Amino acid sequence: MASQEKTIILKSMDEKPPLLESLIFKNRLILLIIFTITTFFLGYKATDLQLDASFEKMIPTKHPFIVNYLAHKQDLKGFGNVIRVAVETTKGDIFTKEYMETLRKITDEIFFIPGVERGAIQGLWTPNTRWIEVTEEGFEGAAVIPDDYDGSPATLEQVKKNLLKARIVGSLVANNFKSTIVNVPLMDINPDTGKPLSYREFSNSIEKLVRKKFQSDTIKIHMVGFAKVMGDMLAASREVAIFFAVTILITMVILLAYTRCLRSALVLIVCSIVAAVWQLGILRIMHLDLDPYSMLVPFLIFAIGVSHGVQILSGIHRESAKGADRLQAARLTFRRIYKPGLTALITDGIGFATMAVIQVTVIQYLALGASIGVIILIVTNLVMLPIMVSYLGVSRKQVEYQQQDEMADKHPIWGFLAKMTGPKTASVAVLVAGGLFIFGIVGSKNLKIGDLDPGAPELRPNSRYNLDNAFMGENYSSSSDLFVVMVKTPPEKNSAYANMVAMEQLQLRLEQLPGVQSTSSLVDEIKTLLVGFNEGNLKWKGLPRNQQTLNASAVRTTPIANNREGTLSPIIIYLKDHKAETLQAVVNVVNRFAYKNITETSQFLMAAGNAGIEAATNIVISKAQYKMLIWVYGIVAGLCLLTFRSVGAMVAIILPLMLTSALCQLVMMWLGIGVKVATLPVIALGVGVGVDYGIYIYSQLQSYLSDGLSLSTAYYRTVITTGKAVILIGLMLAVGVATWAFSPIKFQADMGILLTFMFLVNMIGAIVLLPALASLLVRYKRRSAKIGSAMAA
Repeated sequence: MASQEKTIILKSMDEKPPLLESLIFKNRLILLIIFTITTFFLGYKATDLQLDASFEKMIPTKHPFIVNYLAHKQDLKGFGNVIRVAVETTKGDIFTKEYMETLRKITDEIFFIPGVERGAIQGLWTPNTRWIEVTEEGFEGAAVIPDDYDGSPATLEQVKKNLLKARIVGSLVANNFKSTIVNVPLMDINPDTGKPLSYREFSNSIEKLVRKKFQSDTIKIHMVGFAKVMGDMLAASREVAIFFAVTILITMVILLAYTRCLRSALVLIVCSIVAAVWQLGILRIMHLDLDPYSMLVPFLIFAIGVSHGVQILSGIHRESAKGADRLQAARLTFRRIYKPGLTALITDGIGFATMAVIQVTVIQYLALGASIGVIILIVTNLVMLPIMVSYLGVSRKQVEYQQQDEMADKHPIWGFLAKMTGPKTASVAVLVAGGLFIFGIVGSKNLKIGDLDPGAPELRPNSRYNLDNAFMGENYSSSSDLFVVMVKTPPEKNSAYANMVAMEQLQLRLEQLPGVQSTSSLVDEIKTLLVGFNEGNLKWKGLPRNQQTLNASAVRTTPIANNREGTLSPIIIYLKDHKAETLQAVVNVVNRFAYKNITETSQFLMAAGNAGIEAATNIVISKAQYKMLIWVYGIVAGLCLLTFRSVGAMVAIILPLMLTSALCQLVMMWLGIGVKVATLPVIALGVGVGVDYGIYIYSQLQSYLSDGLSLSTAYYRTVITTGKAVILIGLMLAVGVATWAFSPIKFQADMGILLTFMFLVNMIGAIVLLPALASLLVRYKRRSAKIGSAMAA
């Protein structure tokens, strides 16, 4: 038998090789030198790569809500990217000289941190926090901290009276008088560097200058806001790197147990890591950086590289066991595998690129990075890996193990899988899969869009950020979840009576929603002023029809209520949470009202505030998720049809992937994971990796069938060659990413759970469901039954 296989190998080598194979292996030393130089160059470039985040990269800047917000950003400085710093005393209340002095120092420290919008900071010690009251002589008011404040009991008592007059208890001052808040709006550009504000540096600065410097046994610091979420996620990136290292180590151990050859296992790991290094270097050359979401892409590229590399190594091991030398084994394996491998990688790359239909910059960058990485794998794994093994070869121990495995009797597991091609067994498998698909679709109907938990779902519930956010919710009446509707008018027309009435009506409707705590606007300030102008008589707390009276009141309102030109008046909506249903309810009410009340003099535009921005993101994600899936499956189906020239083959490869997607959505619903920026790409990534299984399985099956084997025998041979590698890959990748479940970053833990599920189910689908579908949908023409019987024997 060995001599026959050796003869077959020699005949194969005598055949005229494909042009691509000749070019690669005749110039393998030159190519290896080029690859080495490229690795050092791109590795050097990758060292300059920064891990950071950008506010505008995380939001859908082309959505109408965000377009409206960005157009009026200068008039809405307190309703975009804001940090809230709460300073808590654990001893007594805030009305002590020591606490007030500490609060002053903290406010001063924050003021000088680069990137802070200094003119818009608000706290007890800022001049824009004022009190106002009506006296016999008219209105009186001043800063909450009086000019003659000296820390004496008398001035502290005056501060207490002033803040009560200012009506900031519940917003800037805690309900229990044990803490106060400093609101810190942030700029997009760091004025010191002229570059986009680095949230990593800002978070480090505020931690060092505020929390680390002032927190003590009697003073506690709590901070919330987008910049702190990003800062905490970036701070945890070192631990994320540890999880990646553990994943690589687990992959190496499993790979070594499978290959029984240290050198080939190391070569595969090195080639896959090289692919990730090249990707990072190219991103740096393109002046792109990593963010908390795209930092997972290098591991994804590593995983896909291992997936394809295992197929190549398996082929080389089999050819070596048949008697081929190092170069022959590498060339024969390349000749057999480069077409399905190239097809699978091109499918992966284009499939990942479809994520760009989601109009959120961070996802588009993720799509770009993943596509670049897959293109690189065509070089590192389909070319570099065979070349390296052609020099290093495989161990004698591995060859002996492979020969014993080839001569072994049929294993019961492989025999059982081969039965999937039988009509009855195949029908049962397809019916079960169909039932699971329907169960997945129906069961995931209640899958939510957006965040399902309070605080920052990207972080653990017991993370410092979420504990700080819980503190804010427990001690302050005013929510940190703000939804802002912008009322746009011609210059100096914001106080027009019709406009005031419309704003008041919208506020009343919004306040009926269960998720809305309260609202405030120019209307409320004008009513308060009118009461003051009339000796505090509450009968005047209404909107007068006299336009001159309205105009006179409007010019005395705060800058928060209207801008200087009188063209924009925000309606601030305080929400109980930022869950998807809460945001959607607000959007629905405002949309209906705006449609019915649009006039030549006023427009009701959405949306600013952190909740308004999140509402826009949810809408984009909701519309894009099905659009993305249509593109992914459409492209994958088209490439499979082009490759195999068979509708039945295309269906057999695609349907297991669709089953996995449906069940993945069901798992997301069961685990309380919403569809959002962090989780939506997982589905596309899972399809991209899963299609590789199907392409390799079907390609090998088709090859055996073309040799005249029966379908059952052909699939048995497929399972003990390509199928074993697919099972190994699925288990190896699943075990590797399962370790992410322990990550301090919850969204990475969620991705780990979902990817583990998709790797395993895609593997099972390719091994069990694909042959069952192929047996029912594809009609095979065997050249000769005798040939099939001889080959089977």
